[in-house]
Amino acid sequence: MNSQIKISEIPEAKIVSGTLFRVSEFPSKYITPRTVDIWLPKGYSKTKKYAVLYMHDGQMLFDASTTWNKQEWMADEVASELMMSHKTKDFIIVGIHNISETRYADLFPKKTINYLNDEEKTAFLAYAKTDKPHLEFKGDDYLKYLVKEIKPYVDSHFSTLKNQENTFVAGSSMGGLMSWYAICEYPDVFAGAACISTHWPGANPELDGPFPKAFFSYIKANMPDPETHKLYFDFGTKTLDQYYPQYEEYVNTLFLNAGYTTTNFKNEKFEGADHSEASWQKRLDIPFIFLMTK
Repeated sequence: MNSQIKISEIPEAKIVSGTLFRVSEFPSKYITPRTVDIWLPKGYSKTKKYAVLYMHDGQMLFDASTTWNKQEWMADEVASELMMSHKTKDFIIVGIHNISETRYADLFPKKTINYLNDEEKTAFLAYAKTDKPHLEFKGDDYLKYLVKEIKPYVDSHFSTLKNQENTFVAGSSMGGLMSWYAICEYPDVFAGAACISTHWPGANPELDGPFPKAFFSYIKANMPDPETHKLYFDFGTKTLDQYYPQYEEYVNTLFLNAGYTTTNFKNEKFEGADHSEASWQKRLDIPFIFLMTK
């Protein structure tokens, strides 16, 4: 596998700090290959070891000049500032690009479909395939891609802390769903997850669908140990985020009843924030500090 991987620095990337490397089609035996970016902080040295944050929708993280909506997370700016001010440990960011045509099915927590009754499952699958009749839910394969193919490559080619305590995952919207799914499915791999503007409805939020009940049932049955994990959630109140505040109390109860406390669980409300990279960049320091505190 590694012999197939061609990695190169992207000197033209409009980043403020650090260095961006790219594998244009990171190969896989599980899922359609896609671009993977590896961002190294300024001063990166092979004599040091770095924590690693894996982030979904990787093409939206660093360079607004190349994104579809000309917005970005400003992940390099935020991470650099936090490291420079010693508010976090030193870390690398790995951004896994999405494929727009299959993003929904790739980032959907596949095993949660089994928490629907037969009628709900039939209706949901019919709804999901309305526009894309050949849609395949590949969330489990996406996680295998991340855990079994991308992570070993990153750990072998960069100076990383390979252990669970220094491995994290983050994303927004569908990526928020996939982030808590990742830590539930692979609790021995990930110590923390940041689930930003988590798309709890799971589908069209204007429909009274069977999710999020199925999500909550799955999480309850697969809850990561609060002794060794931390989870961050948040939501705004505008555009698509207007549909998320109704789940605040249930999410809080779910995790606090499982033994989480304010030190390893957060569910933050951002009044007036909408569902966009412009909103997420303004508060990205909060989940970064939460996950990466020294």
